[in-house]
Amino acid sequence: MTEKNHKSLFAHSLEKFFKDKVAVAALSFVAFVFLIGLFAYFIAFDNTREANNQMIEIALKKPGFKTYLLKKHKNINCTEYGFFKKLLYGAPDCYEYYPLKSNKIEISDGMLDAELYAEKGEKPETIEFSLADIVYPVAKEWHEGNLVNILTINGDTIHTSINELLSKVVSNNLVEHKFLLGTDRFGRDVFSRLLIGSRISLAVGFISVFISLIIGILLGSLAGYFGGFLDDIIMWFVNVMWSVPTLLLVIALTMVIGKGFWQIFIAVGLTMWVEVARVVRGQILSIKQKDYIEASKVLGYSHFRTIRKHILPNVMAPVIVISASNFASAILIEAGLSFLGVGIQPPMPSWGNIIKENYGYLLVGLPHLSLAPGIAIMLLVLAFIIIGNSLRNAFDVRN
Repeated sequence: MTEKNHKSLFAHSLEKFFKDKVAVAALSFVAFVFLIGLFAYFIAFDNTREANNQMIEIALKKPGFKTYLLKKHKNINCTEYGFFKKLLYGAPDCYEYYPLKSNKIEISDGMLDAELYAEKGEKPETIEFSLADIVYPVAKEWHEGNLVNILTINGDTIHTSINELLSKVVSNNLVEHKFLLGTDRFGRDVFSRLLIGSRISLAVGFISVFISLIIGILLGSLAGYFGGFLDDIIMWFVNVMWSVPTLLLVIALTMVIGKGFWQIFIAVGLTMWVEVARVVRGQILSIKQKDYIEASKVLGYSHFRTIRKHILPNVMAPVIVISASNFASAILIEAGLSFLGVGIQPPMPSWGNIIKENYGYLLVGLPHLSLAPGIAIMLLVLAFIIIGNSLRNAFDVRN
């Protein structure tokens, strides 16, 4: 098969795929989730790296809960991140958040008094901060004057007035927020954690599938093309790996290389290459005796060039189908590992550990805490399964 014919067959298969409306809808959903995950730190209210701002006063609130929040600047030097750094790591944790009973505040001699949020029948606690301490990263470096106050921050002198500080507090540091999915037992914004958790599921899928493709295609190509003793050794290793339950193998690898963000990617990726290797080997065995492969050998082309130029392009269709299936499997494995406590470690949010933290609230009137990430996992996995099935049909030459 010539490269031109291969491209036309590939284009024809893609055309068949895009005629499947259900598959296109699934692909659109995956693209939507990918964009949400990519820009999660720009969408989420709690856009810190781990979405771990805790407000115990408003713990376990139902979806749609609304309150006023006082943002007090922490007494640290805090530099805002640029676009790309925020895209990757979120925003620096510059503020402490205090949920208030209302937006009514009292000002006296440069001090702000407000009542913290409290349930009905409970006496609200009163908090008191210097206006300067709310707006700027200072603690006690505040000197009152008759008309103008002098504020010293790291040797820099800022001239301001109480009215200017109050204006900044009202416009920037006193905000009303609606918690779309409520709060968890630590008072964290569930919606923010769900958005940022999507990055984990997508990242595990992409990285683990990438690792599995590298290992699977390499070993499968060597076994199928060269055959003989090398094929026997590789297939023995493949069969051994195939016989071990995937989840058990991932747990074992996690115990060896440790728990953490990157470790889970590697562990999942190292367990998903087996099927890729078997399929690549089988495909190569079926086409390596073709005339164009023999012609390549006669012309003196290297084995590497023959595999790369003339064999792999003709086996990529089933590999693409397997990749879609492996993507769904990787998401489920990561969620299961995080639920068991050997995956992504808290407070870093992932859909799996969000379910683990909140499944106990299913029967006490707060089912959304675990149902929301569960439904997200279900929909994303279903989308990849639909895409995989549609790709299988599209690349099937009998159709």
